Amino acid sequence: MSGTAAQGPRLRPVLDGIPTYKPGRPASATDGGPAYKLSSNENPYEPLPGVLDAVVAAADRMNRYPDLSCADLTAVLAERFGVPPTHLATGTGSVGVAQQLLQATAGPGDEVMYAWRSFEAYPIITRISGATPVTVPLTPGDVHDLDAMADAITDRTRLIFVCNPNNPTGTVVRRAALERFLDRVPGDVLVVLDEAYREFNRDEQVPDGVELYRDRPNVCVLRTFSKAYGLAGLRVGFAIAHEPVAAALRKTAVPFGVSQLAQDAAVASLRAEDALLERVEALVGERTRVAEALAGQGWTVPESQANFVWLRLGERTADFAAACERAGVVVRPFAPEGVRVTIGETEGNDLFLRAAEAFRKEL
Repeated sequence: MSGTAAQGPRLRPVLDGIPTYKPGRPASATDGGPAYKLSSNENPYEPLPGVLDAVVAAADRMNRYPDLSCADLTAVLAERFGVPPTHLATGTGSVGVAQQLLQATAGPGDEVMYAWRSFEAYPIITRISGATPVTVPLTPGDVHDLDAMADAITDRTRLIFVCNPNNPTGTVVRRAALERFLDRVPGDVLVVLDEAYREFNRDEQVPDGVELYRDRPNVCVLRTFSKAYGLAGLRVGFAIAHEPVAAALRKTAVPFGVSQLAQDAAVASLRAEDALLERVEALVGERTRVAEALAGQGWTVPESQANFVWLRLGERTADFAAACERAGVVVRPFAPEGVRVTIGETEGNDLFLRAAEAFRKEL
């Protein structure tokens, strides 16, 4: 064997600078007590009515490839959102679709912009594409600084992510600011409105991205079945965009990436919307209760329109997460900035609030 062959395959140097996605850790109790995972923004409820039956039926055909075009799901989504089927594209969760968008728009020498802190996958998928990430700090209130983002656009900007509500802060950008921003973005720059948590929003001033996309060819909306719909384990998301963008997404999709189980579960979930709305409303009520309790303890909590709350803890982030874990609750630390806490089962939320109160008293 030659010396060159012994060195192994040559990998792309860009991989050396790419952070690894860190999933929320599972909950485990060391003393036999209850343990709750509030680290992954998962829906704590069981599948919606009819979903499990659809998945079981689809499992009988798992020896066959799924429908490549996701035709049934696309048809239901087109009717649900009032858009042409050709304006829809599916993928393995909204993050999978986001990566397809980068494959279609950006490469070496191009720039991809997003706020920071925002969804932690953005820097990963940007660097994988070979593009240069351009990050714009959130405002002191943990909201997107859209004016600063517009000022940062250059002739190399190809795509801009706007996470609304923002992960992990839960904060939102409202209609006037978002429309003013979109008016400043050049028409050849794609703006991706990542609305993974749209169903939890109760701020009437926050626009529905689907309405904004209709007369703006450079706007794409991302949605997912992982959060409100409770299909995080099946990996199905979708984009709504004008036909050139949607067609590019279908070209860059991994063939057969969305399983038939996921497709059928998503269709069944859309048909159980009444039950979905009840569950979402219950989680919104719990979000309000948790936020008010934290404020009563003396914490500063940004108003969240997602299914989680954000505590900016700075250098105390890791200590707080460790204290919660000792109490039986796993939260999601983003050291050295803060902690994101998913709204979960009432019992888990109560356990977290007790841990937060005890930590506060020790400060």
